[in-house]
Amino acid sequence: MPTVALVGTLDTKGEEYGFLKRRVEEAGCRVVLVDVGVLGEPQIGPDVGRGAVLAAAGADLEGLLAEGDRGNIVTAMGRGAGALLARMVADRRIHAVAGMGGSGGTAVVAAAMQALPIGFPKLIVSTMAGGDMRAFVGGADIAIVHSVVDIAGNNRILRRVLGQAAGAITGMARAYAAERIVDAPAPVIGATMFGVTSPGVTAARRWLEYHGYEVLVFHANGAGGRSMEALMRQGLITGVLDVTPTELVDELVGGELSAGAERLEVAGALGLPQVVSLGALDIANFGPMHTVPPRYRHRNLLVHNPAITLMRTTPEECAQLGAILAGKLNASRGPVAVFIPLRGISALAVKGGPFHDPAADAALFEALRGSLLPAIEVVASDTDINDPRFAEAMAECANRLYRTWRPAGIQATDRDPSYTRDGGGRGREASRRQPAPVRQTV
Repeated sequence: MPTVALVGTLDTKGEEYGFLKRRVEEAGCRVVLVDVGVLGEPQIGPDVGRGAVLAAAGADLEGLLAEGDRGNIVTAMGRGAGALLARMVADRRIHAVAGMGGSGGTAVVAAAMQALPIGFPKLIVSTMAGGDMRAFVGGADIAIVHSVVDIAGNNRILRRVLGQAAGAITGMARAYAAERIVDAPAPVIGATMFGVTSPGVTAARRWLEYHGYEVLVFHANGAGGRSMEALMRQGLITGVLDVTPTELVDELVGGELSAGAERLEVAGALGLPQVVSLGALDIANFGPMHTVPPRYRHRNLLVHNPAITLMRTTPEECAQLGAILAGKLNASRGPVAVFIPLRGISALAVKGGPFHDPAADAALFEALRGSLLPAIEVVASDTDINDPRFAEAMAECANRLYRTWRPAGIQATDRDPSYTRDGGGRGREASRRQPAPVRQTV
């Protein structure tokens, strides 16, 4: 019989968790109740108490309460619950996890769920679902259900919402328990794509698939970048075709689709082979036109659709982006190649396009070339980013880097002279004084 873990603050939501537990059991699943509440005694008996949760986080309840810092308590509860659930998942003792709450309860439950593998069923009923859930979801595949009303008593609305949530999570648990998927033994490449880089990424993906790779394509919308890097940490993705690092723009200018300050650092820290291009570094993303900050209203703006307004990056911003990108790639412990499309970094930036700006592109290229270490391969192409020739050149390079790659800790060999694990045999400080060599193609 499949088992569902219900994680929540049983001191304040015991009645509601009792209702959800009964519905899950009526649907034919066992339940493991995990208590992450700290305000009082649980209203319903847990299977895993708060002490065990905090012990898994290396924390002590009395000590945390003495500190009186609610943020530390919530963080410790989320970390401990995640560690416990991860062990249960690995041992196949649970087949799905669900929880509910307001902002605090959602934060604890979501933090625990983010520690679980992609593909393991996760569902949260939350009062926060009508707002920005990026901080709660992170890069995880968490299903969110809006509670509509506050989670306070078993009223007719909440009973219906929780009943549907019970049906959803039990269905997911049964499907997961019965799953017999065997993944093909192919190397897995993570790629990033935006609508304005879709043709090029699609061509590169098809080339790689033809040559025996499985390619996971991520929409570079903030959540996509975080998800890709979460899968790198899990060891599922072992090579990167980061064609579209546009999330760096929103992190720089305060746009809507940032993936956080660590974007483009995970692959390098893990020593994974990377092929990186400059896709959509001409674009910052905002909501409807009226949401664009006043300081940007005079800029080159494009209404993509009623919900999204795009802003062209300036030469000054592009110079910053080039330096930021170079700094992240210079720290990489694995092989890196950078591809520069000289005739347009997105479908909007080509000649005749609304974001065509040769001065901004030149500032980007110059800052990038001037800041990259010489050990990093740079390929400049007299094409735009969606040209099939450019796409296939990137794919071929990804294949070459992957085939000569060694896992972290294994030294490079004569078959693989372009890099070492410390970024190249040449001293870092000396190498910063000269730009990376550029190879022209196409």
